[in-house]
Amino acid sequence: PFKKSTPRTYLILHTAVLYSYINYQPTMAVIQAPPMMMMGARGHNNLAIVGFQTVGLFIFITCLLACLVLAVSVVACRFKGHRKRANRAGGGSKDSLMIAFFHPYCSGGGGGERVLWKIVEVILQLKLKKVYPKRIHVLIYTLDEPSSTYTKDVLGHVKDRFSIDLTGKELDATASLTFVHLHSYRHYLLPAKRFSLIVESFRTMQLAWAALTYSWDLMPDIFMDTTGCAFTFSVANLLMGCKVWAYVHYPTISTDMLQLVWQQRRAAYNHSDYIAKSKLATYAKMAYYCVFAFCYGLTGGLAQVVLVNSTWTFNHITYLWKFAAWRNRIEIVYPPCQVVSAEGDSLRQPSKPRQNVILSIGQFRPEKDHVLQIEALACFLESYPEWKGTIKLVLIGSCRGDSDRERLNQLQTLAHDKHQWTTDTIEFVVNEPNSVVQDWLSKSSMGIHTMWNEHFGIGIVEMMAAGLLVIAHNSGGPQTDIVTTTSKTGKQQDRTGFLASTAEEYAKCIHQILNLDKEAADQIRQRAQSSALRFSDEVFAKHMGEIFHTHLPQVKA
Repeated sequence: PFKKSTPRTYLILHTAVLYSYINYQPTMAVIQAPPMMMMGARGHNNLAIVGFQTVGLFIFITCLLACLVLAVSVVACRFKGHRKRANRAGGGSKDSLMIAFFHPYCSGGGGGERVLWKIVEVILQLKLKKVYPKRIHVLIYTLDEPSSTYTKDVLGHVKDRFSIDLTGKELDATASLTFVHLHSYRHYLLPAKRFSLIVESFRTMQLAWAALTYSWDLMPDIFMDTTGCAFTFSVANLLMGCKVWAYVHYPTISTDMLQLVWQQRRAAYNHSDYIAKSKLATYAKMAYYCVFAFCYGLTGGLAQVVLVNSTWTFNHITYLWKFAAWRNRIEIVYPPCQVVSAEGDSLRQPSKPRQNVILSIGQFRPEKDHVLQIEALACFLESYPEWKGTIKLVLIGSCRGDSDRERLNQLQTLAHDKHQWTTDTIEFVVNEPNSVVQDWLSKSSMGIHTMWNEHFGIGIVEMMAAGLLVIAHNSGGPQTDIVTTTSKTGKQQDRTGFLASTAEEYAKCIHQILNLDKEAADQIRQRAQSSALRFSDEVFAKHMGEIFHTHLPQVKA
């Protein structure tokens, strides 16, 4: 019978042997099974049922053991983290409150970095004023490589780039600040080629684990994410027992992204053209987005304090992070913008006549859509050729890494090779200090910003405060919070800027601005400058101080 048995017979035989072993049955009874198997379908069906039961039992036991191991690991991590925090809070000179910031690119030059360092300044001011009984210590997780002068170099960069001075003896930033260098884990934040949302989110969890376990003695009381990596909350809160705070600049996924895939069916930097043209691929991506949005909402709900930077971000985070919204944990805190100079003087009065310069301020990242700025200028010069040689586009920004530098090279190729523009028509200003930015702000006449669904737009506010007539994208934070084009009655006497969506619309706005008479242009500038004061450093610092007072009960009023 064995020689004539099929592979299926052997499979059933082995299944029966395993089942007999588990139930302590004599092996001989199983060896007699093959003749029974040959008797008909009934024997096959019975043994198949036995096999499925065995497999099911095996899977159940495996899952149960995995859950037990996971539960024990979670409890062990939380206990160890709690013990380290308790030891630090035991009194004496070691009694301190440790606040950790998850901001891998803390030495960058974007708006997110400005928010980070302004929050650090507020914390150090709390320490200076002794409004908190414990000694406050700040940790920052960074991907930069360590050096003997790293802290000094970074604080110098922050002073030059953002006009935030943390180098004074009063704040004592050097003694109150510790950088945790995670440069050996830099590969965790490399872009993923496929399933980028899930893959990159999982990598941020790995990076958060590496950060928090770098030194258990540095286990923070508060883990604050200022980069939008919500999946790190599960590591910080569930595994380590830290309180989680978040300053959300931009939701990882939004209903607008779903609309982009489902309704508009148009390609974008994060939405391939072949998916936009395929109905089946669209359905699959919609399902993928919905599953991710559900998980994103679960992890976001772990945060005890959620700060968002605009009405647009507030609406999306409230919709996605249901648990945090139900408990009223979400609050709008507009980011700090430099509406006055480092010396405290208003930026409103230029030292020299303004030039026909269109200024762009923003990091060279794909979502900023600098290509649209170049195409807008090309469309303007094509539609109004009489302005050729009299107008110039200046793009100011920073590069965080090789991908940003490659994108910058592509933009330069587009401008110089395709459009044959010289530096008289377009200029790129890269990684320059704040003094250079202020010089361009003082002599430019227009500002341009082209990011679709920009969460807020610090660069827009800074350009408005400097007296530039700004053209922003008709979406996101610029539309809801910053730029006003008409009053509630539909009249334009409250205009603070211009909104556009396409290259043609931007070109029309440029032409409209160039043809404004001086009185009308000055009125728009004055309204824009007054409006920008809502987003000043002082307003931000006051608001953050109130938040610390509310959520840290031991802070003195």
